[in-house]
Amino acid sequence: MKNKEEASVLNDLLHITNDRIEGFAKVEGKVWENYPDVKPEYAKLNSLARIMKNELIDLIQEDGEEADDTPSVAGALHRTWIDIKNSFTIGNREESTIGNVIFGEKAAAEAYQNAIDSGKLSQRSLDIVSEHLKHIKDSYHQFSRMSEYKNE
Repeated sequence: MKNKEEASVLNDLLHITNDRIEGFAKVEGKVWENYPDVKPEYAKLNSLARIMKNELIDLIQEDGEEADDTPSVAGALHRTWIDIKNSFTIGNREESTIGNVIFGEKAAAEAYQNAIDSGKLSQRSLDIVSEHLKHIKDSYHQFSRMSEYKNE
């Protein structure tokens, strides 16, 4: 039973990580031409999210469970809402897009923290998920700095 509970928590994080990857793909090209100095950092964050995805899949499979390697329904709805909202946005879409990324990274960090606090992760999973949370928080702070930089 413990494996199924842990795999369920890890699959939830896998959905969130896939949401992040899809969200990063939507941002690409909309913002980076105005932030050329941040593009290498973005590429690093995107690559790191893909590594995190693979680590989660490995943890789930090590539990003898099946990884559900799809984005979440909530994430898909959120991205659709953002597309609709941006189609009506007057003004700076880059700032709106960065704000959406910040919102998504904050939500991802909260979900990862909840998974850590759940008590359903083995020590190995806990160590990896804690490292993932650190990376997500770093990403959140990076995008927050971009937002502050743009507003100066």
